[in-house]
Amino acid sequence: MTYGHRSLLAFLLFNALAVTAAEAPATFKVSEFTFSRPAAWQWVESTSPMRKAQLRIPGTGKDQSGEVIFFHFGAGGGGGVQANVDRWFSQFEEPREKIGAKTEEVTVGKRKVTYVQAEGTYLSGMPGGPKTPQPNTALLGAIIESDQGNVFIRLTAPVALANEHKAAFRGMVEGALK
Repeated sequence: MTYGHRSLLAFLLFNALAVTAAEAPATFKVSEFTFSRPAAWQWVESTSPMRKAQLRIPGTGKDQSGEVIFFHFGAGGGGGVQANVDRWFSQFEEPREKIGAKTEEVTVGKRKVTYVQAEGTYLSGMPGGPKTPQPNTALLGAIIESDQGNVFIRLTAPVALANEHKAAFRGMVEGALK
């Protein structure tokens, strides 16, 4: 391959990568709310029709990344706030009192938001299916209450990575409510 061909190939590859990166939305809607994706987080095509949006938080290695998933089931769908808080806490191998389970209710604008956090061995997998234990994992959750149906947002990541992105998570949630 000549130098000219290599230059052309490099140019085409760079432009293809730039187009792919440009296609990742900086903002996206889930129900009535428009969220701004933190710049360091990557857009991921959803792997399930239940997921309304999905983001990846890059970490230091393949197994060190985190994910943020958005769910919306419509008015009356997805269960109540407390049922979801309990379900999220039950996704850990350890009992609730061992995972530092915390909830916080706040009002942002006219919306009630319930924040959830816990740390331990997270059991990843579909409800009723096989589970993959993920030790030293944190869950940060937010439930935005709405007449159009609650929006459920769940971040799971290694504890250090989750702690590093906790402010960005909360800023993204509350930014959609202003």
